[in-house]
Amino acid sequence: MTPVQRLISVLVLAGLLIAAGAGVAWKVQDWRYGKQLAEQARLHQDDLAAISSAAATQQRADQDKRLALEQRLSTADKSHYQELTNAQKYQARLRDRLATADLRLSVLVDAADTASGCAVPATPATVGVVHGAARARLDPAHAQRIIGITDDGDQGLIALQACQAYVRAINPGLSQ
Repeated sequence: MTPVQRLISVLVLAGLLIAAGAGVAWKVQDWRYGKQLAEQARLHQDDLAAISSAAATQQRADQDKRLALEQRLSTADKSHYQELTNAQKYQARLRDRLATADLRLSVLVDAADTASGCAVPATPATVGVVHGAARARLDPAHAQRIIGITDDGDQGLIALQACQAYVRAINPGLSQ
């Protein structure tokens, strides 16, 4: 073998060793990066699992709060409905008693007011059983209208209380 051929063969052999070394280096680097990528993927999965778990926990807590609020609102609604029903029953009984003359409404009369033209005696007569200030009996139709007005007012007040209770229940930060 001539020195040139030896030089070429040494160069070829060196090139093959360099190529093999580069291939081995690439393979080792591939293993290292593959290991790092696998570790990153595992950490990413752990993070996603933790986020999903926290979201599920938050959702359960929100659902529990919503259910508790719905139960409080339902209880308050039943209470206000019962209060409204009781007021309506009371008003109906009162109207019935007025209609049957079982009950009569009267008003206090200012006996000292001579300008009103009402000649109601200031002192009760000996045949009467009412003692105290002079009173005038109301016509039953007027009494019915007055009871109707107070019934509407009572229903309005009960509805207002129900609305206020609802607002307080959904926004506990608002309190008087």
